Amino acid sequence: MSPLKSLVIAGSMLLGLSAASAQTVGVPSGTYVADPLHTNVLWTVSHFGTSNYIGRFSKIAATLELDAKEPAKSKLTATIDPASVDTNYPAKDKDFNKEIESNMFIDAATFDTIKFVSTKIETTGNDTGKITGDLTFHGVTKPVVLDVKMNAALNPHPMSKKPVVGFSATGSFKRSDFGVAALVGPVGDEVKLTIETEFSPK
Repeated sequence: MSPLKSLVIAGSMLLGLSAASAQTVGVPSGTYVADPLHTNVLWTVSHFGTSNYIGRFSKIAATLELDAKEPAKSKLTATIDPASVDTNYPAKDKDFNKEIESNMFIDAATFDTIKFVSTKIETTGNDTGKITGDLTFHGVTKPVVLDVKMNAALNPHPMSKKPVVGFSATGSFKRSDFGVAALVGPVGDEVKLTIETEFSPK
């Protein structure tokens, strides 16, 4: 290998390490909670392969134990009330929210909490990362990985006058892995997640 090529490779490695180690968050470390007015968890499943059906949950709580200098040491815990499912179903022939909430799918009466607890946080760039965590859904706990982007950290936010940090995240899982297998085939097994949230100090 030529000296020049070795130098280029070494320089690239150093730049990569610098980018990974330089990631910080521009708000103080501490306990942050999700702002319910600016937090959404959307779920998407394929409908006969012709379109993607989108629903959401309206009752979400999340706590971020933020290490601003070393974000990988942070901890995220989130809970969702499955009975708060909102399908935005416009027809009058049935209560589609109740159908999804029923034991045919989510079974919110038996399993009244959806929970995600981070087990590992990795930084992948100056404002991106991966959060691996245990998702408990329908009485089953399995690991799920979220791809996360930090959108902004404001200190202070111009309206609340408090530190605020906002994130977008995506992920997916197979609902059959959690025992929700009704209509798999016509309705997709893969559930795609889209998350938007803002955190402020507790």
